[in-house]
Amino acid sequence: MTFDEIIQSDTPTLIDFHAEWCGPCKMMAPILQETKKSLGAGIQIVKIDVDKNQALAGELQVQSVPTLMLFKKGELVWRRSGVVSKPDLIRLIQNPS
Repeated sequence: MTFDEIIQSDTPTLIDFHAEWCGPCKMMAPILQETKKSLGAGIQIVKIDVDKNQALAGELQVQSVPTLMLFKKGELVWRRSGVVSKPDLIRLIQNPS
C-alpha cells in the first residue's frame, strides 16, 4: 500500500514521522498507543521512519522528528513537530481546525 493510498482512507490517519535515535520520538510512542486505545476505529496511526523513508520525508518537508501529520480523505488538516500530550492529540484529531 502506498502513502497516498493510506492517507486517502475515510478514517482519519495520523502519520508519525520518527527516527530510532530520537529521544522525543520514544516519548511519543506510548502516547500514540494510548491515543489509539482511546479512539479505536476512529483513527489510523502510521509510523514512518525518516531514515528509511528519506524521499517521502523530504517531499513532505519533515525537518525535525517527531513530526505528526493528520490527514482526512487525503487532505492534510493538521501538522506539528515535537511531543504532543494525549489529551491534546485526541482533541486535535477530533477537532483539527
